This record gives sequence, C-alpha cells and structure tokens, in this order.
Amino acid sequence: MKKLLIALVMLLPSLAFASGGGANLLHAPIDPTDKASLQNGAKLFMNYCSGCHDTSYQRYNRVAKDLDIPKELMMENLVFTGAKFGDLMFNSVEDKQGSKWFGGTPPDLTLVARSRGTDWVYTYLKSFYADPERPFGVNNLLFKDVGMPHVLQDLQGLPTLVQEKDEHGHVTSQKIITDSSGEMDSEEFDLAVRDITNFLNYAGEPSKLERESLGKWVLGFLFFFFILCYFLKKEYWRDVH
Repeated sequence: MKKLLIALVMLLPSLAFASGGGANLLHAPIDPTDKASLQNGAKLFMNYCSGCHDTSYQRYNRVAKDLDIPKELMMENLVFTGAKFGDLMFNSVEDKQGSKWFGGTPPDLTLVARSRGTDWVYTYLKSFYADPERPFGVNNLLFKDVGMPHVLQDLQGLPTLVQEKDEHGHVTSQKIITDSSGEMDSEEFDLAVRDITNFLNYAGEPSKLERESLGKWVLGFLFFFFILCYFLKKEYWRDVH
C-alpha cells in the first residue's frame, strides 16, 4: 500500500499541468481481452516509452505470463536493461538524469491509466504537434508545454497543428495533421496508440480479468446454492402447517 501511494504522489505533480490543455478527450477503443493488442502494446511501450518511464509495480515474468509471451522472446526483445526475468520493470535512466533532461523526473506509468483514465492516455498520445519554441520542438494539446519529446514521431510523422480563428482571434476549431514521413499511416498509428493504451490499462490492474472471471464462477455458485436452499426449505417445511 505504501508503494502504491508513493506512485500516485509521483504522478500527481506532472499530471496536474494537464488541466490547462485544449483538447477534448477521445474515446480509447481498448479491449482488455485482446492478447494480440496487449502484446503489441507491450512491445511498443518497451521500445518507445520504457527508456524513460518505469512501470515498476510490474514484473517481467508476470507480464509474460499474462500476455502469453514466451520467456525467451520476452528477454530477447522486451528487456533492455540487463534485468532478470523476475525483476521489476525499471528503466535505465537515473532520476537526476531525467530531471536534468526533462525538467522533472519522468513519472512511473504503472498507474497512469487508472489515475487519469484510458481516454486521457489515448488522447495525450495523439495530441502532440510541432512547436519550435519548445525545447524538444513539440507541444501537446492536452498537456500544455509538455516536457518530453514526441517519442512516437517516427511512427506518426511530423504532426502540425492547424487552427481556425474568428475575427477576435479566438480559436474556433483545431486539428492535427501529419505529413507522410512516418512509418505508419493514420489508421495504423491509431491502432498503435490504442495498443499502448490497452497495455497501460492492463498494467494498472493486471488481475482484473482474472478477478472478473472468478466473479462469474462465484455468482454461478451462489445462484446454484440459492436454488438448492430453496428446494431444501420446501422439503423441510413441507409437512409443517
């Protein structure tokens, strides 16, 4: 419990700035039962996000077991820090380095989907746009003056913010368009963002599906026990007038 509270405290300072964003939340079309999506999300997260962000309340072996990833494949393609199979999922960046590079220690993302919601995560990843005035050359509609680079730009391409304003200079509409420099088209990129969001949703509560499955068995047992008790009651009270 103490560790979970510490994680939430770490998340709050950096995420609090998001309240000033100008983007409406998009619906995240995640499916916690889609193992292929979760596997791809884990691959994308480990390749593009885990260099700076921990998911330190997860273990590699638990992720491999839950997502049906063979141990050899996990260790060869998703572990980049020299960690062992049963270790917690820390990144290789020290807090001092992260604070120096980004102006603050990159938060642990184990609980980000639970604390902010999957729609927030999905929208945030799709809301980067080019801004030459920012240190990393990008900004974010949802997280104004974001302190991190657009790590998915190689996949998406260069995103540009297009705004329409009225005669008073007020923004009436805005959208982000991308060039063709990315490895993915817009549909493929949307699916990639969905998969990362799906994985982070799983990371925040890995036992959720197991618990829901067990709950169905419990409800089934209670229903059967209710029927049994009903007929036993009728049998015992049959001759009582």
